[in-house]
Amino acid sequence: MNITFKIIFLLSMSGSLFAQNSFKQQQLSFERVKTAYSDKWNGLKKDLKIKGINDEFQMYIVAYKNEGKLEVWLKNKNQSTYNLFKSYEFSAHSGTLGPKIKEGDRQTPEGYYAINAFNPQSNFYLSLGVNYPNQADLFRSGKNKPGGDIYIHGNQVTVGCIPLTDDKIKEVYVLATEARNAGQKEIPVSIYPFRMTNENVKSKLSLYPQQKLFWTNLQQGYAYFVRHKKPPVVQITNGGYIFKS
Repeated sequence: MNITFKIIFLLSMSGSLFAQNSFKQQQLSFERVKTAYSDKWNGLKKDLKIKGINDEFQMYIVAYKNEGKLEVWLKNKNQSTYNLFKSYEFSAHSGTLGPKIKEGDRQTPEGYYAINAFNPQSNFYLSLGVNYPNQADLFRSGKNKPGGDIYIHGNQVTVGCIPLTDDKIKEVYVLATEARNAGQKEIPVSIYPFRMTNENVKSKLSLYPQQKLFWTNLQQGYAYFVRHKKPPVVQITNGGYIFKS
C-alpha cells in the first residue's frame, strides 16, 4: 500500500516517554480520529459494558482470509483469556490462500504478527500497521523482496492488506487506541488462511498441497487459540513457528 503522507506512532515507544492518556490525546489531535471517537466511542462503551469489559482492556485481532472475517477479542487486564467482542467483514480481497512471498504478489500474509503503527492520516482513511515481514516471512521469501506496508485499513480496495469499510475501521482504530493508551504495548494479530479445523485443513490441502508444512505449523497455533482463548506464545524461526505452552 503506497502512502504519500504517513504519520506513524510506533507502538514500541517507552511508557516513560508519555504520561497516562497522552497517546490517546496525541491521536485525538487528528481530525479523523476525533471523528471516529465522536461517531463510535459512546456506542462501543455500551457494548463493552454489556460484555463486562472495563475501561482498561487488552486487545487481540484474529483474521481469516477465506472467510473474509476480522475478529476483535478483548479482555480485562486482570483476566487471562480473551472473549470475542466484534466481528467485521473484509471490504475487499486480493490474492489467494497461502502466505505472502514477495513484493507485488498481492497476497495477504499468514502468520503471527502485532500492530506496530497507527496512521491517522492514511490514504485509506485510518490504518493500523502489521509488522510483516517477520523472520519466518524473510526466510520464506528467499532472494525475493518480501514487500511490506501491510495494514488493516479503511476504504474498499486492497493489494494484500486487510481492508474494512471506513465506518468499521473507525471502531477497530478506536479500540486499538484505547488498548494502547491503557498500556498494551503489543496488540497481537494472527492471520489464518481459514478456520484451521482438521476438516478445513484437509479440504484446503487438496487444493493447495504445497502449503502442507506451513499450514500444519499454523494449525498448532490455531488449536492453542481455540483451546485457551488467547494468542499463542510463539518463537519465530527460519520458515516457521515454535509454540510455547
